Amino acid sequence: QVQLAESGGGLVQAGGSLRLSCAASGRTLSLYVMGWFRQAPGKEREFVAHISRSSGTTYYAGSVKGRFTISRDNAKNTVYLQMNSLNPEDTAVYYCAARGGAYGSRSDLNYDYWGQGTQVTVSP
Repeated sequence: QVQLAESGGGLVQAGGSLRLSCAASGRTLSLYVMGWFRQAPGKEREFVAHISRSSGTTYYAGSVKGRFTISRDNAKNTVYLQMNSLNPEDTAVYYCAARGGAYGSRSDLNYDYWGQGTQVTVSP
């Protein structure tokens, strides 16, 4: 099993930036495709981005494309989500997730391990 722990959330003004980190323990992160999801109050959890095991392929939700960047450092067993040009609609709890296999997925049902989440709040 792999354990995931997110950090880096907080309160930021609209237009600002945050970088989220997801540290893995238990097994090497390079075995997993990694994803970021988010859940706003009263809404279902939604896909944000995923990255292949080797960082060769990334995929983004349309709402964050061009503003967010997912990356990973397998040597540090850590995945990142750089978030720029934040707006209040980005307010949510952000989760990282690990998926066995070779391909990413936009469905949270296809991820095997989850972190506890980190709160991101963007003020107007």
